[in-house]
Parts: sequence; structure tokens; C-alpha cells
Amino acid sequence: MSRDLRPPVDILHYEIVQEQASALGRMGSALEQSLARLREFDAAHAHAETPASMQAARRKLVMEAGQALWMLVVQREATGLRDSRHIMRTYNVPGEVQRCMGLVPAPSKPASK
Repeated sequence: MSRDLRPPVDILHYEIVQEQASALGRMGSALEQSLARLREFDAAHAHAETPASMQAARRKLVMEAGQALWMLVVQREATGLRDSRHIMRTYNVPGEVQRCMGLVPAPSKPASK
């Protein structure tokens, strides 16, 4: 029977670092998925004139990707990784997604009766 002889604070620190790494992985995956949905949408509608309804759908995808990007950047900064240029290059984040990073859309107003 082996016993961990490290001080409890070291064990706790190790577990915190593991959770930070796991959170970074989850946030990175979420960003990849949202960017993939945006790229798929763009590829499917590349040759068509985009009606207003399609523009709204695309804008929603851009906003979702911006939110995912924001979550990853914040998580990285919480771990001490301050330079987000690496993320922008690695994930090939479009400028429009970068510009809406962290923006929260206004809640829709309920219809009046």
C-alpha cells in the first residue's frame, strides 16, 4: 500500500492544474466546433445571394463563435497565458469573430399583447 507523501497543498495544486488543462481543452474544442459550423454555413451559401433570414442565421453563428473565442481567451488568461495571438493563428479565427468576441446579444423583448 503506497501513500502519497506530498503535502496536501501540492496535491491540491496538481489537481487544480489538471482541471485548468481540461477546461482549456473543452474551450478549445467548443471554439473549433463553432468555427466549423460557421465555415460549413459559408461553404454551403457561397454562391447564393443571401436573404435577410440567412444573414441573421450567419450572424448568430458568428456571435456563437465569438462567445466560444471569448471563453477560451478568458480561460487562458486565468492560467497566465496572456497573449491570444497564438489562438487566432492556430484556430484561423476570422476577423469578424475576433471583433465580436465577448459581446452578448441583447435579450429579445417579449411580444406585447
